[in-house]
Amino acid sequence: MFDIETDVAVLGAGPGGTTASIFLSKAGIKHHIFDKATFPRDKICGDALSGKVGAVLNKIDPQIVYELDKHPDYTNCWGVQFIAPNGMALDIPFNKDKSVQKYAPGFISKRMNFDNFMVSKLDETFAVRKFACTIKDVKQTPQHIEITYNENGQDKICAAKMVIGAEGDRSLVAKKLAGHKMNPHYYAAGLRAYYENVSGMHPQNFIELHYIQETLPGYLWVFPLPDNQANVGIGLLSSKVKTKNIRLKEMMLNALEKNPGLKERFKNARIVDDIKGWGLPLGSVKRSLSGERYLLVGDAGSLIDPFTGEGIGNAMVSGKFAAETTVEALTKNNFSAEFLKNYDTNVYNKLWNELKLSYTIQRLLNRPWLFNFVANRAVKNKTIRETMSCMFDDLNMRAKLKSPAFYFKLLFNL
Repeated sequence: MFDIETDVAVLGAGPGGTTASIFLSKAGIKHHIFDKATFPRDKICGDALSGKVGAVLNKIDPQIVYELDKHPDYTNCWGVQFIAPNGMALDIPFNKDKSVQKYAPGFISKRMNFDNFMVSKLDETFAVRKFACTIKDVKQTPQHIEITYNENGQDKICAAKMVIGAEGDRSLVAKKLAGHKMNPHYYAAGLRAYYENVSGMHPQNFIELHYIQETLPGYLWVFPLPDNQANVGIGLLSSKVKTKNIRLKEMMLNALEKNPGLKERFKNARIVDDIKGWGLPLGSVKRSLSGERYLLVGDAGSLIDPFTGEGIGNAMVSGKFAAETTVEALTKNNFSAEFLKNYDTNVYNKLWNELKLSYTIQRLLNRPWLFNFVANRAVKNKTIRETMSCMFDDLNMRAKLKSPAFYFKLLFNL
């Protein structure tokens, strides 16, 4: 009756889906992993790999981060540079003492390389690859979830006891089973292009976030890549794009051409790829991440950080939790929505405080004068810079950004 019958189907072989597959394999669970593409393939993204990525990779194999640290396709990243609307640049290192760090705290690599790397880690003893298969429909039944997919021009059906939806922002599992809908207030539009010969990159490969006049109320980024290239892009809430009738491509090119801090750096730069766009479902509000026989991972669950735009790390964190929850469900033969709700609890216990705080900071960026004020003070005050550096690892420290007392102390240099 069915072309495939399996305990688990993982839909999507991006970082979230491959992470789930790898941990399912570690638990000895046979499963199928689907993707519409064959690998290597491009994925529109900012390409930054945070400390969360390294933490999950360490749980897969502690040697992987050392492998990336020396790999020519990966740029070691040691911090972030915020550029305020007034042009003031604020450097925030990820780690204050570089000498004690055994490997870079972050990396930057084209998704074509990183996603293919993750696919190479799939264990074919347990994971059956079903690539070049387009998912056309998902349907819930009392016994399983039916997945209709197209392979070599022919429609086929897979019946799975459990489904892990990791198909990105256009996830059928999220739309058809969880009932998720796009809300422009919690969704961002992004553009990305690859450039070469961009001058003035940070000597420690800091990623650059430009909250400059030409791109407000959005921001522009410049991330250094190997081979003298850079990932350059822009992000803005979809609601702002619509209400202000903004043309993102024009906004981005205008900033690169006219902004005093960028035009000289891009004077001899050359674009090496088309400017491409994609959507970013932000984790600004809690959404249901599970239901009877299914779990949502990464972008499919709208887990992108509203402030930093980080999606890969959160996808991998949720992918690991999804594998663990699935193993428990199979062991107890319990696929009910009530039982699988533990997955939501685990993911949000890990990520929600940060997502909620990032949403608060995102809204603060609607006040450019406040950003200018903090940047000016921090550039002049080493203690403030070190405090803000700690905010990347300490949520309690980062929460100070929404406290009036924090700005009062900045004002009076307390």
